[in-house]
Amino acid sequence: MITWIGLCAGEVWRYLDIHEGKASLEAMVSEIDAPCETILMALGWLARESYVRLEGKFPDLKVTLNSNPLKKET
Repeated sequence: MITWIGLCAGEVWRYLDIHEGKASLEAMVSEIDAPCETILMALGWLARESYVRLEGKFPDLKVTLNSNPLKKET
């Protein structure tokens, strides 16, 4: 399951990159070939890693690529 979520996170990132870095959840769910629940888990992963910002309330979420994700310390 973790692998599938990670792959979906890549699809979400690519989708946002192609769409000028922003999209609605509704658009992503209709255009990405993955279940809504998996897309939501992928968005959570990307948000936790500071790659995306989520605005609004479900189901009217707006997703934006974060141009300056936080750098993790090693």
